[in-house]
Amino acid sequence: MILLFAVASWRVPLVSQDSGAVHGEINVRTEDLLAPMGANWLSYNGDYSGRRYSALDQINVANVRQLRPEWIFHSRSSDHLEVTPVVVNGTMFVTSANDVFALDAQTGRPVWHYSRPVSEGLIDDASRHLSRGVAVWHNHIYRETDNAHLLCLDARSGNLIWDVAYAEWNRNFGATSAPLVVNDKIIVGTSGGDDGVRGFLAAYEAESGKLAWRFWTIPAPGEFGSNSWPGDLYLHGGGTTWMPGTYDPELKTLYWTTSNPAPDFEGSVRPGDDLYTDCVLALDPETGKLKWYFQFTPHDLFDYDATETPVLITQLYHGQQRKLLVQADRNGFLYVLDRQTGEFLSATRFVQKLNWAEGIDAHGRPIRTQIMPTPNGTKVCPGYAGATNWFAPSYSEQTHLFYFMALEQCQSYFSAPEPQRFETGKEFYSTGVKHIPGEDSQKVLLAFDVSRGNLVWKYAQVGAAHSTGGNTSTAGGLLFFGDDAQAIEAVDARDGRPLWHFNTGQDMSASPMSYAVGGRQYVAIAAGSDVFTFALPQ
Repeated sequence: MILLFAVASWRVPLVSQDSGAVHGEINVRTEDLLAPMGANWLSYNGDYSGRRYSALDQINVANVRQLRPEWIFHSRSSDHLEVTPVVVNGTMFVTSANDVFALDAQTGRPVWHYSRPVSEGLIDDASRHLSRGVAVWHNHIYRETDNAHLLCLDARSGNLIWDVAYAEWNRNFGATSAPLVVNDKIIVGTSGGDDGVRGFLAAYEAESGKLAWRFWTIPAPGEFGSNSWPGDLYLHGGGTTWMPGTYDPELKTLYWTTSNPAPDFEGSVRPGDDLYTDCVLALDPETGKLKWYFQFTPHDLFDYDATETPVLITQLYHGQQRKLLVQADRNGFLYVLDRQTGEFLSATRFVQKLNWAEGIDAHGRPIRTQIMPTPNGTKVCPGYAGATNWFAPSYSEQTHLFYFMALEQCQSYFSAPEPQRFETGKEFYSTGVKHIPGEDSQKVLLAFDVSRGNLVWKYAQVGAAHSTGGNTSTAGGLLFFGDDAQAIEAVDARDGRPLWHFNTGQDMSASPMSYAVGGRQYVAIAAGSDVFTFALPQ
C-alpha cells in the first residue's frame, strides 16, 4: 500500500540565522555514498563498510582534553533516543519516535520538523517507538516508523512525499532500524522477532516507493530450510532484520543480519537449525537473491540475535590479502568470514562468562553443552542481553583494531512447561529470564586484532551494565564511545588510555559520530532525550 502526500510540516529556510551560513545543497548521489567518509556522515554507520571510521583528525590525542559542548538539542517526543545523526553539507537529520528534525549542524537550531503521532496498539519493542535514524538519497529523506511504514520526505522542507506500509498483514510487526540506500533502492527491515512474525528484508524504488523485492528469512513449506517450521509455524518464526546492513559495491553484495527464532526459549516445536535465524545473509541488492548465508547460533534457545553489525574489512589475514566480514556476536564469539564466499575463517571467544557452548568447530558451528532453559530455571551465560548487542562497533584504519563493547553476565533462563501458541497482539516468548541474586554484571570495552585473532586491550566500565552505547574511531587516533556511567568518553585507540569524558546525566543508548562544517570538526551522540554536540574552542 502506497499513500502519496504533500503535507507541510513547520519549517524555516535552509539558512542559519545564528551563524549566517547558507547550508550546502542536499543532493546525495550514489557516488557520494561510495566515496570515502569525510566531512559528511551520510548513513547510520557513516559508510557502507560499517567500520564507523572518520577520516577527520582536527580533534586528536593531543588536544581532545579541550573538547567542550557546542550545543545540545532536546527532543520532546522521546526520552530514549537511539539515533545516530546523519549530516549532509551542514544539515543534521535526527529521528525521535516518529518525528524527524533537520538541524543546523553548527548551532543545533531547528531548520524543519516533520511530526507524526506514535502508533497505538503496538507491543514489545515497537511499543517503545524507537528509531535509529534516516537514509538520504538525492534530496529525499527516508525513515521507518514504529509500525513499519517507510516514509519519503523532502530533505529541503520536511514535506511528506509518500508513505508505504510494508508489513500491514500482521500487527505484531514493528520497525526500529534506519534504512539503507543501495543504488536507487531503499532497503528496510522489521522488528518483532519475539512476537510471532515472519522476518523479511525488502527493497523499494527510491523515487516511487514501489516494491522491488522481498526476501523472507523464514522459508515457506517446500523451500530449503523449511523442515524446521512444521505446519504454519513459518509464518511466526522470527528472524527479523531490525538493524542496518552493510554493502560491498565491488562484490555487489549486501550483508544483513537476522534475529532469533520464535518462540523464544522453547525449541521442541522448531526442530533443526531454524534457518535463516541468527544469520548473516549475503544478497544481491538488485534482486534480493541469496548468494550465501552463515548461521552463528543454530537452533537458538537463548535469544542470541545476530543483528550486530557485519563489518567489512580488507586486509592481510594469515599472510593473504582478503575481503573479510567481522562480527562480534551476541553469543560470545567474534567471527571472521570471507565475505566473497561466506567461508568460515575463525571464531574467538571474547567473554569469560560463557557456558552454552564449549567452542566453535572447524566449520563454524558451535560445540554445544547441555545447558538450556528449563521450567525450573537454568543458569546461562551470556545472559539475555548477550555478550554484545546492537550498539555499534568500529574499526580503525590507523591501528587496524576492531572495537566493541562486551557484557559479562549470566541469567536464569526459564522455558514454558508447554509450548506457547501464537496469538495476534501478544508476545511469543516461552517464557523468559530472571536476574540471579548476587550475580555481578559488567560492561567492558574491547580492542581486537583481526589478523592475529587476539584481544589487545580492554577497558572495564563502571556502571550498572544497563547502557547500550556504541563507538566510533577517528583519524585523530581516538575512540569515542558511550560508556556505562552516562558519559561520552574518548580513549587512545592504540592502548585504551582514557583521555576525556563528558557526563550527560542520562543513560547512553546510541553511538557517536563525527562530521565537519566550515573546516571545524564536531562529535555528536544521543543520550536520553538529547543530542549532544562537541567541538574544540575556536
